[in-house]
Amino acid sequence: MTSYPVDMDTTPLVEAFFDETTNTISYIAKDPTSGACAIIDSVMDIDYAAGRITSGHADTMIARVTEMGGTLEWIIETHVHADHLSAAPYIQQRLGGKIGVGSKIMMVQDTFGKVFNEGTEFQRDGSQFDALFEDGDIYRVGNMQGFAMATPGHTPACMVHVIGNAAFVGDTLFMPDGGSARADFPGGDAGELFDSIQKVLALPDDMRLFMCHDYGPGGRDIAWETTVSDEKAHNIHVGGGKTKRQFIKFRTERDAQLDMPKLIIPSLQVNMRAGEVPTDADGNPMLKVPINAL
Repeated sequence: MTSYPVDMDTTPLVEAFFDETTNTISYIAKDPTSGACAIIDSVMDIDYAAGRITSGHADTMIARVTEMGGTLEWIIETHVHADHLSAAPYIQQRLGGKIGVGSKIMMVQDTFGKVFNEGTEFQRDGSQFDALFEDGDIYRVGNMQGFAMATPGHTPACMVHVIGNAAFVGDTLFMPDGGSARADFPGGDAGELFDSIQKVLALPDDMRLFMCHDYGPGGRDIAWETTVSDEKAHNIHVGGGKTKRQFIKFRTERDAQLDMPKLIIPSLQVNMRAGEVPTDADGNPMLKVPINAL
């Protein structure tokens, strides 16, 4: 039997916030015995064509934390997202809390620091974040215990965060009829992703799994919560005993057909900086568009 570093009997109060523009689900996870809470995978709104960033989605989450009398202790990024901008610093300015990400953010910063031709002023040591999680690190949200599980494959810095009996899986898994995320970004690896998914599926069968994205395959309603047992039995990419070789073949062929995410250019620049928008030489917010680099 697999042993885990924390007590997973606690049931956090989990509220989901769906962003229709990016098909992202953000979460508030609250300790049922106190006001302490964490926000996972927040979203900042962007009209990329207009070059306009706004905060409607984040403001909704801030209002909810305030309404419930919550104390925000953590703002967690499961990875450096390529499809939406993080609202972490905006939320932190209003509610406090520490911004955390996987320690392999440094690999992502090094890779995309080169893509975007960032100068030496761009630190590639993860120092933009308040905490860099290592595999197995334990932390607390009020009286709840959480731990970080390294799940590379989609990106090198991907992590699943287990808080009580809830696991926030980022892009490691989708709902059973959605399968898994792509593994063809720089630093991604389909074999690693398969191994990471097996780590998630080794969690207790009744563990609640919360997705970061859902696209309503087949026209079904958007959904974001499932269980380990459901994924093991029904996930179309890894369930039912599919082998690693089968997964790598499918994932590689599928990824070759996918377009880049519409917001990958602004998202990577912002998210590798813990949600801060880069600036030009005069201190004005400014994004770059590298040509033929992705």
